[in-house]
Amino acid sequence: MIELIVLDVDGTLTDGKITYSNSGDEIKSFDVSDGLAIATWTKQFGKKAAIITGRTSKIVEKRAQDLKIEHLYQGIHNKDEVLQKILDDEGISWNQVAAIGDDLNDYKMLKKAGLSFTPANGSSYIKEIVNVVCINSGGNGAVREMMEYIFKEDGLEEDFVNVWQ
Repeated sequence: MIELIVLDVDGTLTDGKITYSNSGDEIKSFDVSDGLAIATWTKQFGKKAAIITGRTSKIVEKRAQDLKIEHLYQGIHNKDEVLQKILDDEGISWNQVAAIGDDLNDYKMLKKAGLSFTPANGSSYIKEIVNVVCINSGGNGAVREMMEYIFKEDGLEEDFVNVWQ
C-alpha cells in the first residue's frame, strides 16, 4: 500500500512554463483537480506527501502549505538521496512510495519508487522506466490521474469518492 506520494513541480504539478512579470516575479499555475486529490490524500486520509524539486520558488512553498504537504525540498540536485532521508525519518520503504516526475533529474528517484508515473509530456527517457505514463500532461491533471490510480490500486476508491458525498 502506498503511504507517501512524491511530486516534482515543473512539468508535473505545472505545465513546465515559467512566466516572469515585468517586476521579475515568477508566476506558476497549478491545476485545482490535482490539488483536491492531494489535499484529500493528506487531510482526509492522513497520508504523507513530499515535493522534491530542482528549482526554488516561494510559489511552490505556498502551494505546499495550502495542500498540507509536510516534506518540501527545493533546489535539489539528487532527489533520490533526499527521498531516502524522508523514508528513513518516516519509517517507510521504497515499495510504499509513488512518485511522479517528467525529466532526467527525476530518473533515479522514479526508478527506485514502488510505483512511478510521468505526465504525457514527460521525457521519452522517463517514459521508458515508469510504471504508468499518464494520459494528462503536467499542470493539466496528471497528478490527479496518478492519485486516482493509487486510490483504485490500494482499494481506497470508494472512500475517496465518499469524502465528497
